[in-house]
Formats: sequence, structure tokens, C-alpha cells
Amino acid sequence: MLSRMRLSTLVLMLIAMLLPLRVMAMSVIFLNPGKHDEIYWQTAANSMSAAAKNLDIDLEIMYIERNHLRALEFARQIAARPAAQRPDYVIFSNDYSTGLEVIRTLDTANIKTFLAFSGLHDTTGKVPMPQPRQQFKGWLGSLEPRATDAGYLTARALFERGMAEHLTAPDGKLHMLVIAGDRSTPTSLRRNEGMRQAVAEEKNVVIDQEVYGEWNRAKAREQSEWLYKRHPQARLIWAGNDLMAFGAMDSWRAQGGKPGTDALFSGINTSQEAMTAIEDGSMTALAGGHFIAGAFGLVMLYDYHYGRDFIDEGLELNRPMFILFNKEEARHFQMLFGQMNFDKVNFRKFSKVLNPLLKKYDFSFRQLLIQTPQAVSRK
Repeated sequence: MLSRMRLSTLVLMLIAMLLPLRVMAMSVIFLNPGKHDEIYWQTAANSMSAAAKNLDIDLEIMYIERNHLRALEFARQIAARPAAQRPDYVIFSNDYSTGLEVIRTLDTANIKTFLAFSGLHDTTGKVPMPQPRQQFKGWLGSLEPRATDAGYLTARALFERGMAEHLTAPDGKLHMLVIAGDRSTPTSLRRNEGMRQAVAEEKNVVIDQEVYGEWNRAKAREQSEWLYKRHPQARLIWAGNDLMAFGAMDSWRAQGGKPGTDALFSGINTSQEAMTAIEDGSMTALAGGHFIAGAFGLVMLYDYHYGRDFIDEGLELNRPMFILFNKEEARHFQMLFGQMNFDKVNFRKFSKVLNPLLKKYDFSFRQLLIQTPQAVSRK
């Protein structure tokens, strides 16, 4: 009887010891800048949810619905929560240049913050930006995909295909239309920089006109209708994301054209429609994989939370994540992640805390694409 009582006592002690660990699991809120039904931001959220589950992180996702005022409203709501209900960390993107005010609001409530996808930059070049952990002690740092890569890779692919297909105008040059994202988000501007770098390297390419489609398919379709009339010699259309590329393709078809044959289109992102367009040839160039930045941001915060600061690699990281998809890679992506399910990715292997011999983070997307997924066990 005594041994049974002692065993019961030990079991209760173990339960008492383990319960606080679960209660005290690190908590994170992700302020998702996109719409709840927007494929790219759904994919980003799903990959973060899979990483959080894998790492035993309590993750809450709040959709801003592309309303910059809502980002500030959510930040104020989070800061006003009772101390016990506040998250340990908030991850967000500097879309529409709201990042600084979100940092300021959450810092007053002693909530640590981390920027992912789009970092804190002054797009005018006139205002010095604060540095992490200085003016705002709780702003830990940022992780951005190297957005210039996406612009450069897709533009180069358009030029090479355009020359191969002899789509030059009578002046012997390739004429291109540009449908960019927006005028303020750093990610949008960096993609444009990469595209312009590719143009600067190619003497036979001319940008006829650049417009801003605000990431919207319907707006890009409307814009491209009059762009085609104004610039009938243009046969290359570079777009800052896949939705705007589809809008431009829709209006090209409406006037009797055939995307991928008599006009070439590029896009950025990894929607199923974009992958299908790469496979059937209607889209010429597609860069993507950067949606994983949020999941890797969780890995960095996990390491920070459990005693392995990422400061040795830098506080504002800008890392290569994009890949230029070919047809085979597009098919493989759909086979692995076509349902936006990332539960079989082992995010634990990227953590320095869980892998003490790991010296440097590798956040490229290609390693996820080439791995053989298998069931991930939580330890």
C-alpha cells in the first residue's frame, strides 16, 4: 500500500512539474498583413502554424486584411490586454510603412517585437531609422527575404526568353511593361530594384511604362488594357506578384493574345494557379518561396527565447530565400505543398538550440523543396 501511495505521489509531482511548462510555453501573435482569403498570406500563415506546432509555440494569427489602420488598431488592442494575456512576442511586416508605429505601441507595453517579410526602412532616404534594441528595447530584429533576387531573376528570365522567341520591336529592342506592387512597402521597392538592375545590365531592353497595381488582379487587368493600347510594341510584362501577372494575362487573352507565345509574363509567389501557369507555359518566369520567412522568424525567436540569441548573425537579416521555378520544380512543389500543408517539414532541424552544432542559419527555400518529407514527431 505504501509503495502505491508513493507511486501516486510521484505521478502527481511529475504532473505538477510538467503543467507549468505547457502553461509557460512561449506565445507569439502574427499580425498577418494580407487578407484571410489571399493565397500568399494564407500560405505564409500555414507554414508558420506548422512551425509553431513543431516547436511547441502558442501562435495566434490576426489578419489585417490589407488595411494599414487595422495594424495600428491591433497593436493597441494587444498592448491593452491584461499582462497575463499578452504574448511574449509579436511578429509583423512593415507593409505600408506601419512598422515603426507598431513597434512604438507594443514597446510601451513591454512586448517584444520582430519584423518578418518586410523590414523597417525609410523609403524616402531622408529619415534615419532606429536600430533594433536601442531606442525600442523590445524590438529584437528582423528577417527579410532578399527581395531584389525575385525582381532580378524574373526579369532576366523574361529577357532571355524574349530574345530566344525574337519578340523584339522594329527598333531591335525588347519593350517591357512593369506592374509593380505599391509605392511604400520595402518589399515592393526592393523587387523593383532587382528588376531595374537586370534592365541596366541588358542594353536591348526598354521599359515603356511602370504602374502600381496594388497587388490586385482586377486593377492590373484594368491597367494593362490601356497599357497595351498605349504601347503596342511591348511584349514583356513584368509583375510584382502573381495576381497582377494574372490580371495582365487576362486582358491579353481578352484582346486575342496568347500568354507565353506572343507575349511573356512573369510573377512572384507560389499559388497553385501560378505553378500551373509555369507548367503549361502561359507564365514564363516565377520566383517564390519567400513565404517561409515567417516560419523561420519563429525559429529565430524560439532560439532567442531559450537562450541562443541570433545577435551573432546580425539583428536585421536579409537572406536569400527566393528560387526561380522551372516546370519540374513547379510540379514538385505542388506535390509537396499544393494543399498549403507544411506539417511534414521538420522545422526543429533549423534551430540552434535544438542543434547545438549549427553555427549559421540557412533559410533558403530550395532545401525544403528538395527534401523528402516525412512525419515529424514532437519531442
